[in-house]
Amino acid sequence: MSIKVVEVTKLFGEQKALDNVSFEIKTGEVVGFLGPNGAGKSTMMKIITGFIPQTSGDVFVNEINVLDENHDIRKNIGYLPENNPLYPDMYVTEYLNYVADIYKLGKDKKRRIEEIIDHTGLQIERKKRIGALSKGYRQRLGLAQALLHDPEVLILDEPTSGLDPNQILEIRNLISEIGKQKTVLLSTHIMQEVEAICNGVIIINNGKIVARDYTTKIQSQLDDDNETILVEFSTTIDKKKLESIKGIIKTRNLKEKNWLIEANNKQDIREKIFNFAVNNKYTVLSMQKQEKTLEEVFRELTKNSDE
Repeated sequence: MSIKVVEVTKLFGEQKALDNVSFEIKTGEVVGFLGPNGAGKSTMMKIITGFIPQTSGDVFVNEINVLDENHDIRKNIGYLPENNPLYPDMYVTEYLNYVADIYKLGKDKKRRIEEIIDHTGLQIERKKRIGALSKGYRQRLGLAQALLHDPEVLILDEPTSGLDPNQILEIRNLISEIGKQKTVLLSTHIMQEVEAICNGVIIINNGKIVARDYTTKIQSQLDDDNETILVEFSTTIDKKKLESIKGIIKTRNLKEKNWLIEANNKQDIREKIFNFAVNNKYTVLSMQKQEKTLEEVFRELTKNSDE
């Protein structure tokens, strides 16, 4: 087990930023950490990386308590914070040399710097001052310093923030490749990013975990009594006739012949729709059950947020 969080609570004065949070992330998992602004994501990441202590509870990285062995833990964690603090007067290669010396890479320093510059696409900008870099390249440099010492665990707070579409794809591919052998926890507001690179999802709201599952299963987290069916008929349909089918709650006409039908999922409405079409001499051209998207699940689970 690479990351294990056990009943962690964090207080800032009277404010409870984290409330009895527990989760586990295994080696080889890339987990998306989702939540509205102020939900506690960055606070949790800072606790895992040892930058701030929790008020109560325990955090283990590779079975070592973060509070007990803080210095050794940091050697095994790569951290890209939300604001990506850098030294604007330093050159790109100079900065990476500086970081390499902090981690005491020794003989491997030069090879590792060249390798990470190549991985993060910094070749063109390597001789520039950091202050002259675009936001996208600063983000790449932040990711480079997090990866430089080849950590076992990566904590990435908004890793693709400020990147253009091509850069986002490159960084996503890099994170996906890294995640095959390492543990990656990343926060993001981009649902497509989670669906593209994460195999697990944690959703936090008001300091509490409200969902934790594999990405392919998170859509079924909600105990929803209704299902939605997308139906295309061969001709126009009268709305009142359609809604007369027992079990249908409401309908919405998307196009002339296409309908979005919400029905009680305790009974399969598809057979009734098909029989309705046959009895009225209509033809059903297509019928598809609509699964909840990750974005819809996120909105439903965090809809009580003040944000």
